[in-house]
Amino acid sequence: MSEFKKIFFILSALGMLLGFVGCGQSRERGGVEAIHWDRDMCERCKMVVSERKYAAEVVNPKTNKVYKFDDLGCATLWLKEEKIPWAKEARIWVTDAKTGAWLDARKALYTDDSITPMAYGIAAYSEKTFPKGHKVLHFDEAVKIIEKIEAKNTQLRKAVP
Repeated sequence: MSEFKKIFFILSALGMLLGFVGCGQSRERGGVEAIHWDRDMCERCKMVVSERKYAAEVVNPKTNKVYKFDDLGCATLWLKEEKIPWAKEARIWVTDAKTGAWLDARKALYTDDSITPMAYGIAAYSEKTFPKGHKVLHFDEAVKIIEKIEAKNTQLRKAVP
C-alpha cells in the first residue's frame, strides 16, 4: 500500500470515528431525553410508550436520570405512589397534544376531555396551541383530576370479586 493510501485510510477512519462520537445524544441537565417510540416502557404501568401526544418524562434533579411515561397520569401517580423524595424538585416534561413538542409540565395548559393512553383524559398544550373553547386547567388542577380518577378506579377494582 502506498504512503498516500495509508494516510488517506487513517484520516478517513479518524473522520468516521469522530463523526460517530459526535452523533451521541447530549441533553441539557434536567432536559428531555429522546423517547424510543414503541420500545421504551412506562416506568409505572410498563406499557410501551407510543402516543406522541401524551408522553411524559420525569427527571431526577440530583442524578439527572430520566423516567419515561405513556401518560401524565402515570408520571404524577408514580411520583406519589413511590414516595419519591425529590418529587417537588423534579423536572416534569409533557408533550404538546397538538405539536408533540416538549413542554415544562408545570407551565403547560391542560384540557381534561382527551382520549389518553391511561384514560385520565389530560392533554397538555402551550399557550399558542391551546384549543379555543376549552376550560384552561393548570398543572395542580390536572393532577387533582388524575388522582380523583385513580381513586375511583381503585374503588372499582376492590369491588370486583
